[in-house]
Amino acid sequence: MKKFYRPPFRKFIKKQTRPFQLIIEDEVEKIIINPEIGESKKGDLRGFRVHKFSHMRLKFLIAYRFQEAEIVFFMIGPHETFYRELKRYLREVE
Repeated sequence: MKKFYRPPFRKFIKKQTRPFQLIIEDEVEKIIINPEIGESKKGDLRGFRVHKFSHMRLKFLIAYRFQEAEIVFFMIGPHETFYRELKRYLREVE
């Protein structure tokens, strides 16, 4: 299965420490193995799935979409303003 990373996803990973980057990589592998692992979204974010995981007592979310042979990772970040930032990014891209 092919995987693609959108700029906000790559930018977030680049700024993180190496151990946290490895944790993110593990979570991405979990998603690739089982794309249904994330929660399916409704409304404005229809078609997206969000996978949640914890690191150092913080909840992080990964937003992605998948079709038959590819997964596109859009954004990763803390839960705090995640959905607002994702919607803002999607408006800018369109």
